Amino acid sequence: MTLALETIGLSKNFGALQATRDLSLKVEQGARHALIGPNGAGKTTIINLLSGVLKPSAGRILLGGVDTTALPPHARTRAGLSRTFQINQLFADLTPLETLMLAVSERTGDGTNWWGKPGRGAQAQDEVMALAALMTYKCAIVNVPFG
Repeated sequence: MTLALETIGLSKNFGALQATRDLSLKVEQGARHALIGPNGAGKTTIINLLSGVLKPSAGRILLGGVDTTALPPHARTRAGLSRTFQINQLFADLTPLETLMLAVSERTGDGTNWWGKPGRGAQAQDEVMALAALMTYKCAIVNVPFG
């Protein structure tokens, strides 16, 4: 069994609120799993923990057997973790084709700085890196606005 993704005792607290507690899961390579539940159940928190947007209060995250718990989002993307976001268009001034072209240019090393706009900062960079990684990934986390 080759694991694409594993969590061990993953927890996240926001002050006194325990959003995720002691989550341990194993996702085999090529498998599909779903996180389902009502609003506020912690689905997006888990995705944000896996992708590095949030730091866990406790536990570990392994991608292909490598501990990625301390890695920032862009490093996890480069390691093969990909995610989607609950938005349809990252940049209001770009068409969907231009957004994809941006992702490809980032992946090939040609577009690191041309797309930057004041106010978007690190979140936009992480979103673009995630889009770029969709071409070749080891593990994809898809966050959809339904289900």
